Amino acid sequence: MSEKFDLPFESNLIPKMLELGSLLKFRCHTGISCFNACCKKADITLTPYDIIRLKDRLGKSATEFLKDHTVPFRMDKEGLPGVKLKTDDQGACRFLCEAGCSVYTDRPTACRYYPLGHMSMLASGSKTDETHYFLVKEEHCKGHEEAQEQSVAEYLTDQQTAPYDEMNREWLQLMLKRRSMGPTVGRPPEATLQMFFMCSYDMDRFRRFVLSDSFKKTYELEESAYEVFEKEDLSLMQFGVRFMRQVFFGERTIQEKEGAWQERVSRRQDVWDARRQAEIARQQQEEDEKYKDL
Repeated sequence: MSEKFDLPFESNLIPKMLELGSLLKFRCHTGISCFNACCKKADITLTPYDIIRLKDRLGKSATEFLKDHTVPFRMDKEGLPGVKLKTDDQGACRFLCEAGCSVYTDRPTACRYYPLGHMSMLASGSKTDETHYFLVKEEHCKGHEEAQEQSVAEYLTDQQTAPYDEMNREWLQLMLKRRSMGPTVGRPPEATLQMFFMCSYDMDRFRRFVLSDSFKKTYELEESAYEVFEKEDLSLMQFGVRFMRQVFFGERTIQEKEGAWQERVSRRQDVWDARRQAEIARQQQEEDEKYKDL
């Protein structure tokens, strides 16, 4: 099936798909009357690469950055965790200063794309997703009234989105695959959600997990790979996507040591049995509650 995106009835999204060659009129500059107005109503979802760029800019660890500068939110009905930039009490981005964005050269992907939105769509039977663009028009924004005309491709080049697109691609494809599979049966286990958060956003915690003796006993990786993961956030981020593909979709992206799966199943069988019994008891209690007043 194709990935579907439902737009609200009252929306500032113009549901007209644009291609790279499509033309748009837009220019943002310091002399425009609405300069920084969009940053005063910030709602910025972060990608893993955004977090790496920003935490390095600020000289913080990923864990510190998440604590100091982000808030969690649910990306879907199943509770898949995402993170947004914190704002002040009035909703303004906390990186906004009098001169503009204080982290401009490392600003997040969503900020670079504005006023363009983009979405990936995966056609039924296709292994390659297609990216489409659309225009976001908000009442406060006067940039659309500027005379400058350029193609979508030219605008994205000017905003230097290419390295962000490259680094975000595999993670976004993972999100697309998950959505294209349709809703899951019930909320995923908390451990699964925690694993997704760690692999996607908290590089410090994921690094400790990957470098642990338990991980090394389970997976067949060269020692040189661990040396890279210990030092390089980007390599660790990309490995995290591979690991999530294996954990969530059963893809054999990382070779396991012989007998590792059987040993892990044996260790966790009691836990799984307890969870199963707890779920049966919960369902029975719900049934009892339905009929207790009849």
